[in-house]
Amino acid sequence: MAATLASIHIYPLKSCAPLPLNTTSVQRRGIAHDRRWLVVDADNRFVTAREYPRLTLIRATAGDDSLHLAAPGMPALSVDVPPADACRLTITIWDDRVVPLRADARANAWISEFLEKPCTVVYMDDACVRAADPDWSAAGDEVSFADGYPLLLISQAAVDHLNERLQTPVPALRFRPNLLVAGTEAHAEDGWKRIRIGDIEFDVVKPCIRCVFTTVDFFSGTFDPTGEPLRTLIKYRRTPKGVAFGQNLIPRSEGSLRVGDPVTVLR
Repeated sequence: MAATLASIHIYPLKSCAPLPLNTTSVQRRGIAHDRRWLVVDADNRFVTAREYPRLTLIRATAGDDSLHLAAPGMPALSVDVPPADACRLTITIWDDRVVPLRADARANAWISEFLEKPCTVVYMDDACVRAADPDWSAAGDEVSFADGYPLLLISQAAVDHLNERLQTPVPALRFRPNLLVAGTEAHAEDGWKRIRIGDIEFDVVKPCIRCVFTTVDFFSGTFDPTGEPLRTLIKYRRTPKGVAFGQNLIPRSEGSLRVGDPVTVLR
């Protein structure tokens, strides 16, 4: 069975709707433009769809110089990447404290209106460094505003296996993967330690532990009232650390990825 890269997705603003790509570049912090923008609250603590599922309705696209936002009932907005000498905020994401750039006031007004809560948008530039978890990474490894690691991979077979147990199937994107792999057995990724996709090698460092975010329907921006698929995952994917589904990756080189690239298990 030949494994291939079936899809690539990024989330330019953390917790926003998935953005599909046919080709992209991989950097040390993950895929270019993935989760480089973040919403924080009045206490400068990160905000996600775990608390505000409406965030998943935001269609965000980003380039080297700008961020574009669109959402139901809101005017489209484009803002520039803040200059390096713009105001920086010390913010908290999980247990990390980092110092990103504050976005244009228009972005802050836009997100505050949409969430009906005073919020600020911040941007991670090269000078804003966030170290990956040292328990699962090497010295010098970095991560964006992703939960913990540069990339997340899931096999389509694992999603299919789950959907066989669900009354209403869920899309693979409910699990926020960057990389979806086809042509494997269900949960084959659980046994991988190092892989190559195209010309890029990745360490497969840690299972992804799942939470209530999996119950957010990103088409409606609401929680699934049945608690699925987390309720079903608990029955057969529970580990001592929590419910595991998918694997976190750290790139060991930089380069390009393209849908259809072969996926080779190195060990």
